[in-house]
Amino acid sequence: MRYRCENPKKWQYKYYGALGIKVCDRWQFFANFVADMGERPEGMTLDRINNDGNYEPSNCQWATKLQQANNTRFNRILLVDGKRMTLSEAGRIWKVPFKTIWRRLELGWDESDAAKRTVRKHKPYGANERKV
Repeated sequence: MRYRCENPKKWQYKYYGALGIKVCDRWQFFANFVADMGERPEGMTLDRINNDGNYEPSNCQWATKLQQANNTRFNRILLVDGKRMTLSEAGRIWKVPFKTIWRRLELGWDESDAAKRTVRKHKPYGANERKV
């Protein structure tokens, strides 16, 4: 957290410190960080709730890798049946490949149709050819 926000030599700095994301003064001391966040639960990592916000107690939580993947500024957010979700979440719910939904949206499809229309199974290449 501190390296990515405070050390311009780290490759992640351009996504954090260079964008103005900071670590709160209180968390400059590790004991204060642990007092606020507790020990890291197994399988969890530190996540900022608001990706444009700083690292501070009111904006951080422990999250799984899947939760973190669904909480990045690079995600495409869809509104399907009145619910906000990432493109990946929609794909998992309706069992439609991520790339299929992405392409449908690029072609101008409605978000709900792009996410919910099932993918038609195709016969293997050459299955319709007659055997001689």
